[in-house]
Amino acid sequence: MTDKSTRGRFTGRHMAAILVAFFAIVIAVNVIMARFAMSTFGGKVVENSYVASQHYNEWLDRAAAQDRLGWEKTVTLDASRHVLLTVRKQGSILREVEASATINHPVGRTTPAALRFEPAAGGVLRSVEPLVKGRWRLDLIVRHGADEARYREDVQ
Repeated sequence: MTDKSTRGRFTGRHMAAILVAFFAIVIAVNVIMARFAMSTFGGKVVENSYVASQHYNEWLDRAAAQDRLGWEKTVTLDASRHVLLTVRKQGSILREVEASATINHPVGRTTPAALRFEPAAGGVLRSVEPLVKGRWRLDLIVRHGADEARYREDVQ
């Protein structure tokens, strides 16, 4: 016959089991989250942040010059997933524009690839190749005569 006073007592063994279970769960969740983080992000934005910082003022000057151009771009996808690019200045479509782009996955899962454009109806530029379904980052270079503008656009 067991003593009723000892049957339902909370002991040190119970506390030890609770602590071990708690820390086992915390460690398991941390390991799982770290694996997800490592598998979905390439981890690099620039090769060398110090070297990139040396070009910062140059990039600001280029951005100011681009803003002075007054160009407005529209990037969309048509039904067959070709990229459509329209460039306007003061509301009017800018004619004789050339464009090129590099496409890659936003978190670096794919190797960057070139995207070429050809003129389409109404002054729109249409990519020669369609995009595969998914999220893509387009690094666009748009030229009109001696003027150049660079844009980064995310498309899905």
